[in-house]
Amino acid sequence: MSIPRPRLPQPARSVVALVALALLLAGCAALEPPAAVTAQGQDTRDLYDFVFIIAVVIFFLVEGLIVFAALRYRRKPTDTELPPQIHGNSVLEVLWTVIPTLIVVIMFVFSWQTLNKVDAVSPSPALTVRAVAAQFQWQFDYLAPDGQTVQFTQQAPELDLPVGVDVHVILRSKDVIHAFYVPKFLFKRDVVPGRENNFDFTIDPNDVNQSFRGQCAEFCGTFHSTMLFTVKALSPADFKTWLDQQIATAASTPAPSPAASGGTGGTGGGGGAATGPTLDLTAHNIAYDQATLSAPAGQPFVIKFTNNDPGVTHNVAITDSTGQQVFKGEIFSGPDSRSYPIPALPAGTYTFACSVHPQMTGTLTVH
Repeated sequence: MSIPRPRLPQPARSVVALVALALLLAGCAALEPPAAVTAQGQDTRDLYDFVFIIAVVIFFLVEGLIVFAALRYRRKPTDTELPPQIHGNSVLEVLWTVIPTLIVVIMFVFSWQTLNKVDAVSPSPALTVRAVAAQFQWQFDYLAPDGQTVQFTQQAPELDLPVGVDVHVILRSKDVIHAFYVPKFLFKRDVVPGRENNFDFTIDPNDVNQSFRGQCAEFCGTFHSTMLFTVKALSPADFKTWLDQQIATAASTPAPSPAASGGTGGTGGGGGAATGPTLDLTAHNIAYDQATLSAPAGQPFVIKFTNNDPGVTHNVAITDSTGQQVFKGEIFSGPDSRSYPIPALPAGTYTFACSVHPQMTGTLTVH
């Protein structure tokens, strides 16, 4: 005697089906790529939408035919013999061969056109930037129109770029394989040692003053997760003003002295005499050894900063409670040390952080 299996009542089954459908739709929504902020990224997004629509149509067609066949030709209690069998159908065989072939050819043509657009490089870009990757930081060299002369070098975490113009990026690695990846660009390209990869993109003018997260997307070592940067989109006029100011500042900054290297208040400039009380601070494993420092108000002091991370660049930058930078020390790779002469600061609470690795932070109390 067989025991019938318990079955959910009809209302419960309907609820379960609706929940399953909601989860399925939520999963499909999670697969949707972000909105593109570059012209090349929009081409990629258009190709994605085209392929996705084809996939959805095929899915519902195939699943619909399966459900129809299962319901229409299911066995009934009165069926005692097999239904008439069909062996071979030339029309069907031609259709299910020709139609998929046409779909594949169409997708190939659209993909080829999109690839050519994304990989196209302008012979005369408005701006050329060389992104240099090294364990475990990014360096961005803003090149002159000749594509060779470095006008200004910006250390991560920020990469300032103009909107609405063609930007050419040259990728170079100092050590291992890295990858330049900005999710909002819908683009990723490997940075291979011994070889320069390059690409162009144009940021949408509608995204001016927006910031986009970037990262290394190729596992490159212990501190791979710290290789982050932010693309800041500026109007062409604001970008030119910013770049001219950075070039002028870099040209007027003297080279740091061997005895005491550091920056003048808020500029990140050259060295000065190391006077006043000395505070010791060390960086190791992408972290400061102290979360708090104290200094006297109204008189200069010195931060003796030691970088114990081999091949990794660090520094110490100080900002006040309003977020205004009051000091930026020289960025240098370890193992090495610098004595930063800090100008007199008013009493208050300040934040010190690494300009390359923003997660390295602490509190400076001046009293």
